Amino acid sequence: MERTPVRRIPWDIFLTLLVPFLLGLGLGLVYSWIISPTRVIDSEPIALRADFKSQYRSAIAAAYAGTGNLPRAQSRLALLGDPDPIEALNAQAQRMLASGEIQQAGDIAALASALESGPTANTQPSPSTQIVSVVPGISTATLLPIQTDIPFLFTETPQLIQTQPVIIESTPRPTRTLVPTLGAPFTLTGQDTTCDTNLPDGLLQVLVLNSNGRQMAGVEIRITWDAGNEQFFTGLKPELGNGYADFIMSPNTTYTVQLGLGSDIASGLTPPACQTSSGDTFTGGIKLTFQQP
Repeated sequence: MERTPVRRIPWDIFLTLLVPFLLGLGLGLVYSWIISPTRVIDSEPIALRADFKSQYRSAIAAAYAGTGNLPRAQSRLALLGDPDPIEALNAQAQRMLASGEIQQAGDIAALASALESGPTANTQPSPSTQIVSVVPGISTATLLPIQTDIPFLFTETPQLIQTQPVIIESTPRPTRTLVPTLGAPFTLTGQDTTCDTNLPDGLLQVLVLNSNGRQMAGVEIRITWDAGNEQFFTGLKPELGNGYADFIMSPNTTYTVQLGLGSDIASGLTPPACQTSSGDTFTGGIKLTFQQP
C-alpha cells in the first residue's frame, strides 16, 4: 500500500509570507504605542485609579474646608461612584493619619462628619468682591464747562482738552472663611474600669461615636497630666474600630481627657489596681466612650 506524500510549503514561500506579517505587526505597534498612542479625554472620575480617587477626595475636602459648600462637595463625591462615600472618606482619613498627613486627614474627617450630620444653616459660599478699573493708556475727551458770566461764543466744534484717564481701584474686603467642625460637642456616655490580664498595664481605651452610633475616625483626643500633655487620634488601629484610640497611662498619675472645646471632660483618671484569681496585683485600665448628642 503506497502512502500519499505530504505536500509542504517551501521554506522560501514561508519566509515571503512571514516577513511582511511581522513587519506590519511591528509597524502597527510602534504607531499605536509611540507615534499616536490612545488618549483618554473627558473621562469620568469613576474611571480613575484608586490612588487618583484618593487625590480627588483630598481636593474636594480642601475645597469644602475653604468654602463650607456641602451640596457642592456631595455632588463632586457622587462622581466617584463610591458605594458609601462616608465610609470611603473615613478609610482614607485613617490611611493619612497613619502616614502622618494630619492636616489633610482632618479636612477629610471633617467632610465625612458633615455628610453624616447633614447641611447646617451657616454653610454658605463666601461672598465675592468685584474690582472695577479703567484700562490705562486710553485718553478721554472732556468738554469745557460753560460759565454763565461769559457771553456765549458759537463755534463750529466744541473745544476739547485731552486728559489723563482716571484709574479707579478698590481694595477687596476681607471675607470670612467658614471652618468646618466635627459637629456638636461630645458627651461622655461611659467610663469603665478594665481588669484584663490580656491587655497592657495602664491601657486607656477611648471610643468615639457620632449621633447615629457610628464610630468616627480622625477625631483628636487631648490628654493632660501634671508632667505634660499629648494628642492622639481615633482610627489609627482600624482592626479595633474606626473610632478607637488608646494610650498607656503610668501608675500613680492622674489624667484628664477631652475631645475638643465644649465637650465633656473626663478628669481624675488614675490606673486602677487589679487582682488576678491567684491574688497577684497588676495595673488595670480605663475605657471611655464619647458620643455626639
